[in-house]
Amino acid sequence: MLAREKMVKEQIERRGVTDKAVLEAMKKVERHLFVPEDLKNAAYTDSPLPIGYRQTISQPYIVAFMTQAISPAPDDRVLEIGTGSGYQAAVLAELVKEVYTIEILEPLAESARALLEDIGYQNIRVKCGDGYKGWKEYAPFDAIVITAAPPSMPEELISQLKTGGRMIVPVGQFHQELYLITKTETGLERKALLPVVFVPMVNSSDKG
Repeated sequence: MLAREKMVKEQIERRGVTDKAVLEAMKKVERHLFVPEDLKNAAYTDSPLPIGYRQTISQPYIVAFMTQAISPAPDDRVLEIGTGSGYQAAVLAELVKEVYTIEILEPLAESARALLEDIGYQNIRVKCGDGYKGWKEYAPFDAIVITAAPPSMPEELISQLKTGGRMIVPVGQFHQELYLITKTETGLERKALLPVVFVPMVNSSDKG
């Protein structure tokens, strides 16, 4: 707990994340459970870490920043694309009513599902599938968090966002920008937030 409190104070709060509920969620979720055994000593450092299959768990600051950006509310239904180890989904689950998370790599989807169930989360559903297609049967969503970078705005996912909903997404290939998209009655509001580096978002045809 001391390591998490230090992480939140020095890496997250000091860099401008102010939402108290987000800060409490970051203190509560045990990041060391979501990293490989040989990296547990580095779990609370200010960096992404490899989790296998050429994927990473995001830097704690970025997780907190993206979570705050979507303005999570207790009754929200949130879609996450790119489950990875399940860390971002766990943070979201502390803040919203329901989390639906999609991972294209089956070993990661299965291990994240098992871990999240073992911890005791009952408001997270994990699916192995193509994130570009979203999860239509539970749409529309109040917010969508995308933790891998598509080359352009994912239109199908935007269509699964409620009017008034928010989507946070890193867009680009060599140069990526983190965008906050807000869906309004008249269209989309797009706000560039900061340059980032995420693993590419892949679809079913890229998987092999």
